[in-house]
Amino acid sequence: MSRPARPMDGVRVLDLATFIAAPFTATILGEFGAEVIKVEQPGAGDPMRQFGTHTEIDDSSLAWLSEARNKHSITLNLKAPEGAALFKRLVAQADVVCENFRPGTLAKWGLDYDVLRAINPKLVLLQVSGYGQDGPYRDRPGFARIAHAVGGLTYLAGMPGEAPVTPGSTSLADYISGLFGAIGILMALRAVEQTGQGQTVDIALFETIFRVLDEIAPAYARHGTVREREGLGTRNVCPHGHFPTKDGGWVAIACTSDKIWQRMARNVLDRPDLGDSHPTTADRVAARPLIDGAVSGFTTAYSTKEVVEICSRGEVPCSAINSIADIFEDPQFEARGTLQRIQHALLGEIVIPDVLPRLSGTPGAIDGLGPRLGDWNDKVYGERLGIGAGEMEKLRRDGII
Repeated sequence: MSRPARPMDGVRVLDLATFIAAPFTATILGEFGAEVIKVEQPGAGDPMRQFGTHTEIDDSSLAWLSEARNKHSITLNLKAPEGAALFKRLVAQADVVCENFRPGTLAKWGLDYDVLRAINPKLVLLQVSGYGQDGPYRDRPGFARIAHAVGGLTYLAGMPGEAPVTPGSTSLADYISGLFGAIGILMALRAVEQTGQGQTVDIALFETIFRVLDEIAPAYARHGTVREREGLGTRNVCPHGHFPTKDGGWVAIACTSDKIWQRMARNVLDRPDLGDSHPTTADRVAARPLIDGAVSGFTTAYSTKEVVEICSRGEVPCSAINSIADIFEDPQFEARGTLQRIQHALLGEIVIPDVLPRLSGTPGAIDGLGPRLGDWNDKVYGERLGIGAGEMEKLRRDGII
């Protein structure tokens, strides 16, 4: 029985990358119909297979099962001339290649974009690296934590005057870069339709983090403002931060406009006088201890659930600060299917995040969890490239596949 059509049907992706950033791009494309072939080093595979919580399957951690969803795996030693030759044959049948080696690595193997484009002029090549394909830092190694530091995010994370802390997920830059990578590929494929010519998509981890730090660049350039760590609150808005509750929990409250503050003062705090005396954002920022103190006095008088209910009735944005245990009990996650329960043949139920974005007419879907190493070797090398069993065995013995 055929599945419903998806927007990326017919697109073939060769995913050479490791860990998260460029592979996340390939995962998104795969969820929406692209055929994604994960090209991995023989024997070991992507180190992501061993990253995070291990399972009873040696080559499949929970992180791998979730993040390598909707992919199939082949093994190929790109460093060997025979492996590079096989890869060129695969490129002739592909639309997209995703890689995240250090700049110059593909060229060292004789697989730079000019070579690949000569084989397939329509090919789109995604290149993700710590610092991009040029500039004085291009050869430096980079991971998400480094990108957070270089790009300005880590400096902002923590309590005022204290040490900078890990800004949430240490892989945030990888995931954001993966999203930008998917956007870049979609636009490049559109250009292929218009011009018949492929191109490269250059993603630097530090730039994707820097891109989402709102006004810090223009504020510094124009006024010399260096935003510091803001802790529980927000520099430019009040009340807008995290507040403790009676039962030991925390809530986030966001009064991002004067109208919301008026609702907070009247409907939630029962302090219309505060709304009258501090009607503007500037008034409240100047009187932050008074305003935040009034909000804290309210939140610590009630349980987390009660605070959220009171604020919601008063039309003030508020949420409990959820742990993953809270998320698994949250009815909104349940109603939207945000937690997908997928059956694995060997491990049973595996719970992973749902596909995003949600399309009404041609939605994406999860067809399978991260593949076993080399699960498509026979299909790709045997069926598609026509390599016989004897030659396949020799390639295995020689460490090519």
